[in-house]
Amino acid sequence: MTQSTSASVSALQGLGSLVFSHMGFYVRDLERMARFYKEVMCFTETDRGDLGTVQLVFLSRDPTEHHQVVLATGRPEALGFSVINQISFRVPDLATLRLVRDRVAADPDVTDLLCATHGNAVSIYFRDPEGNRLEVFLDTPWYCEQPLREPISLDQPDEAIMARAEAIARSRPRFQSRAEWQARMARLMGVTNPGTKA
Repeated sequence: MTQSTSASVSALQGLGSLVFSHMGFYVRDLERMARFYKEVMCFTETDRGDLGTVQLVFLSRDPTEHHQVVLATGRPEALGFSVINQISFRVPDLATLRLVRDRVAADPDVTDLLCATHGNAVSIYFRDPEGNRLEVFLDTPWYCEQPLREPISLDQPDEAIMARAEAIARSRPRFQSRAEWQARMARLMGVTNPGTKA
């Protein structure tokens, strides 16, 4: 890495200049997918329109973001494989995670619903009506090395779910608190204010 490249990378890291904002992906059935993300995932449609031959629907769950997800027509019918590994959403508590699980389980076009813990998170995974994998998750107070995925039941009391996640996290060699791990990552990334989103 040249000195100027290193300085540029350092500037991006230190100043928080590069912040993830939104993503867009191609769909086959625009109206069906828009309905799913609005009615099941509770996004609000902020705009829609045509850009040449491509029809777009803009969706957001944050009033300060015009869009967080963009649905675009043009996904080939014959494409049997989704190039999206997953789209992930964070929730604040297990009650919200259960609510989302129940909403997606009630949609007949949702497939592959799975509840799991990674030690550092408790998650549900499922596929939207066109097979894109979504994750909805709750962070835990612990870090353990990844990948790690163990099945878990969300029908247990909160205390039992969190105790199971902690036990799994503690069984890993590099277990530590999330705060310790975040402090280490902040040092590695050259971030002086770890509370700043990037």
